[in-house]
Amino acid sequence: MSSPALAIGTIEVGHHITKKFLGVTLNIDTLYTTVIAGLVVVGLGLYLRRRITSGVPGGVQLIFETVTGQIERQVATTMGLRTAPFVVPLAVTLFLFILVANWVSVIPSGHNPEYLPSPTADVNLVYAMALLVIVWVHVTGVRKRGLLTYLKHFSKPYLWLTPFNLIEEIARPVSLALRLFGNIFSGGIMVALISLFPAYLLWGPNAVWKLFDMFIGLIQAFIFALLTILYFGFATSEEEEGGH
Repeated sequence: MSSPALAIGTIEVGHHITKKFLGVTLNIDTLYTTVIAGLVVVGLGLYLRRRITSGVPGGVQLIFETVTGQIERQVATTMGLRTAPFVVPLAVTLFLFILVANWVSVIPSGHNPEYLPSPTADVNLVYAMALLVIVWVHVTGVRKRGLLTYLKHFSKPYLWLTPFNLIEEIARPVSLALRLFGNIFSGGIMVALISLFPAYLLWGPNAVWKLFDMFIGLIQAFIFALLTILYFGFATSEEEEGGH
């Protein structure tokens, strides 16, 4: 029987099923789990479109209506629904996609590395989503407020704070991405540690952690969508200097 120290030394987290294409290493497991998460969200949307009713809603419709209602209220409070109408569907899509992506790893494959890892535990995906959001935020800010007016807000409330405001803007996509990545990636570490339990005890801690991991996945999906709304709210704000 191997010693605990040796067993811990064999734990591998963050490894992927990879293929090389034109000299570029692709994380194949991240790619197909991302596609799976996307297809699930699209499939639920198409199913809802066919089954939507004005009467008593079914389970899928109730989930969509609850999520959409919460996000609409948040957008209305933060920036108004008419300021950037696309923010509601964007935030709903991000929330549902990230939620499914976070939860896909609950399905065990018994393979190392897992055949169905959470794609959000791969920093490449979360950076891509964060960059999409932040670039879209800046483009929207320029379109709504004009280039010069938008650039001026980096010098508020005082001109000497401009470098710090710019650093904050640069850090936003990094913090948005790493917040999600860190929480989901740490779940993989915990699963690897729990796997060191004897087989007759493994089911208990594993079941408890999976439930907790699903809760963390839900919270992280909500936080990502909420921060997306807040960033759009900051970018489209029409506050005057005297309001600071």
